[in-house]
Amino acid sequence: MPETLDVVMNEETRRFEIELDGETAFAEYRLVDHGIILPHTVVPDAFEGRGVGSALAKAALGYAREQGLKVIPLCPFIAAYITKHPEWHDLVHETYRARLGID
Repeated sequence: MPETLDVVMNEETRRFEIELDGETAFAEYRLVDHGIILPHTVVPDAFEGRGVGSALAKAALGYAREQGLKVIPLCPFIAAYITKHPEWHDLVHETYRARLGID
């Protein structure tokens, strides 16, 4: 049975966060005019292979979709996640689409 990962949007720290085993994985965000910048993601080594990074990406991108925001994926992990998952391509800000090789 897969582990349930609870992602919290922490507005104070401007991060999407998952706490496990006393450690915190997070994806930072910055809200800008009609968009969200995702500059950095940190997943502690102990979390590897547990889907933590993917859960953070899905939460951030889901929030962007719900709020009608365009995504500026500066974080290499988030950019790679979007590239591999076409269902998120429509969210990418037009100035970043070519960088990710998406139409």
